[in-house]
Amino acid sequence: MGLKSFFYKSILKKKYYRYGSCNRCGACCTKIYVKHKKGIIKNEDEFYKLKKLHPFYASLEIVDKDEQGLVFKCNKFDKEKRICTIHKFRSSICRKYPSEEIFKFNGVMSENCGYYFKPIESFQDILKKLKKDSYKKLL
Repeated sequence: MGLKSFFYKSILKKKYYRYGSCNRCGACCTKIYVKHKKGIIKNEDEFYKLKKLHPFYASLEIVDKDEQGLVFKCNKFDKEKRICTIHKFRSSICRKYPSEEIFKFNGVMSENCGYYFKPIESFQDILKKLKKDSYKKLL
């Protein structure tokens, strides 16, 4: 295991490397699920309480609700110019997007997104470890 993969897996507890860059499609600004301590925000009362606690939530508008929870859009995204109007001052949530946590909530990347993820460990490496561990248990 190289130093980079050790750092990501052991220190940051990541399973994927993120590659690519923003191509300004706006999908991440127009269909947003927001996770808080208990999981994805599911009701309006919870959202309005959070809105009072953190300035990021003040930028969000509820646009829908589905089986996952509330769906938001950011009112700081300029649809015509296809860029955030507060880009230099955007929240850390936006700066870190996308993170692999999206997969924990059955989320998917927009097909137009310029970012993509690759596993730190290949399927073959994981399989080798499992076989090796199983063999050790037999001994």
